[in-house]
Amino acid sequence: MRISTLLGYAGGFHEAVEEVREFEKAGLDTVWVAEAWGFDAVSFMGYLAATTERVEIASGILPVFTRTPALLAMTAAGVDALSGGRAMLGLGASGPQVIEGWHGVPYDAPLTRTREIVEICRRIWKRERIEFTGKKYQLPLPKGQGTGLGKPLHMITHPVRDDIPITIAALTPKSVEMTAEIADGWLPILFHPTKSRERWGAALAAGAARRDSSRGPLRIFAGGPVAFGEGIEDLRNRARPMMALYVGGMGARGKNFYNDLFASYGYEKEAAEIQDLCLSGKKQEAAAAIPNSFLDETSLVGPEGYVRDRLVELKEAGVNNLNVSFAGDTISERVQTLARLREITESL
Repeated sequence: MRISTLLGYAGGFHEAVEEVREFEKAGLDTVWVAEAWGFDAVSFMGYLAATTERVEIASGILPVFTRTPALLAMTAAGVDALSGGRAMLGLGASGPQVIEGWHGVPYDAPLTRTREIVEICRRIWKRERIEFTGKKYQLPLPKGQGTGLGKPLHMITHPVRDDIPITIAALTPKSVEMTAEIADGWLPILFHPTKSRERWGAALAAGAARRDSSRGPLRIFAGGPVAFGEGIEDLRNRARPMMALYVGGMGARGKNFYNDLFASYGYEKEAAEIQDLCLSGKKQEAAAAIPNSFLDETSLVGPEGYVRDRLVELKEAGVNNLNVSFAGDTISERVQTLARLREITESL
């Protein structure tokens, strides 16, 4: 298993990058850079490209509604060039509250947009002259739209790679099926290893049946917080606020994909309660309402034997790229945790 982590820069971006450099020395394979409604991800990706040597630099994720297909392709190619071929384009749909509220763009046809963007990006990286007629994107614009002066173009620079990896953050069965068909990687959230086959098995199999075999196996990124030790189970509680934010607050009532996913694991009552609390501004109560059983079954925090068992479950669920956070209080502790995790994964 390869190991990835999300860049956390609440304590300062430059400090976070220094930690990534230490992680890189200890064997980190991929770092994800998020984009919500704060700083953009691409600026940070470019800085990481200049200050790291080996680690893969992934957007985690760029919403498909916020940039044109050509700009997404140009952006990924630019980071790939700066990093010497270490970029990964992570795409996702985000949600209506962010896309319509922050970007002012209608949230429509996310699957169609994603599929068309993936095709256009891959053609651009191959420096094809782009003529594309899709349901959401037409290049150049057809007659009757715009000035009529648009013409087919190809990328004037030469990408370092003509096939940059694309990972999709998919949450619904249809989007997971599409991801298994066309993407290089899948970035799920709130992944439950022992319930994943029931939830995602059919969608993954249907997509894989249509997958171009030349793309190789789908990379599946999942995991959770990790720490080794006896009597440290309380560290699992650190995941509560973020889980509650997604399950309860990342979307409106009746339009929260994370809430739907959590409920599908058998936590219908808890999902409704967490959402009610979160939308009422009771964030601490919402975090406390995350079931202990879910934390225990999705965490990698505990004695080494416990962590090893969870890793085996993830592997059996098809996870081949761990996506983890390190629960140590200091950089040194977190680096040591990564190094030990690297040793264990190599022995599985």
